[in-house]
Amino acid sequence: MAATPLDSAWEWLITNFSEFQLATVVTFVLHESVFFLSGFPSLLFERFGLFAKYKIQKKSNTSAYQNRCVMRLILYHVCVNLPVMIFSYPAFKFMGLRSSLPLPHWTVIVSQVLFYFILEDFIFYWGHRALHTKWLYKHVHSVHHEYATPFGLTSEYAHPAEILFLGFATVVGPALTGPHLFTLWLWMVLRVLETVEAHSGYHFPWSPSNFLPLYGGSDFHDYHHRVLYTKSGNYASTFVYMDWLFGTDKGYRKTKAIEGEEGKHL
Repeated sequence: MAATPLDSAWEWLITNFSEFQLATVVTFVLHESVFFLSGFPSLLFERFGLFAKYKIQKKSNTSAYQNRCVMRLILYHVCVNLPVMIFSYPAFKFMGLRSSLPLPHWTVIVSQVLFYFILEDFIFYWGHRALHTKWLYKHVHSVHHEYATPFGLTSEYAHPAEILFLGFATVVGPALTGPHLFTLWLWMVLRVLETVEAHSGYHFPWSPSNFLPLYGGSDFHDYHHRVLYTKSGNYASTFVYMDWLFGTDKGYRKTKAIEGEEGKHL
């Protein structure tokens, strides 16, 4: 069977970089590239007042407050994320991580990524609820909520302890299945794009939540940021069914119903 362009590109990668380099430094570079490239647009929209009709909250962060977020993110990513990627490589290797050809079949990739999303959402929901208890919120999670009006890059702005927790929720699925590095990269990219969109502060006609059943998205998560932490709800990371099952979306649903009624009378 003739090699596909993707196979050829992957062969170039594994020929020119060691698996350790690919799983650590290249993974870090890929994460940073996707995160900042997808997160900067909503920062710029807010700073220059673009797409104001689609902005969920009318108030905006100052440029100084945005810059503060960016600088701290760079610090946290270099001092926390990168070392975690480096030191966790042996554990991933032990759990079955591989980078060799052939690449896994698309059915394997899709099924594994879907499993990762469901498992991560479940773990994140309960961990996030715990972070909203009084002590953990005050000493850990309040850092993330410094930005009551979120923009894309605030998605990873958090206390180092929370960064480690979020990292665990993200990697536990891959650790259980021992995936191909390509699958791990795809999962990471999709998860970054999802959380950046959820924190974007904008709800566009083309937002994924308008098309994907059970997907929360920006409107769902923005409510979580703008409400007092003891009453916020909407704890899940990606989907809405966990909050629905456990009744932690009642405030959000009530607010949407009121907004709907007000809209009918305009």
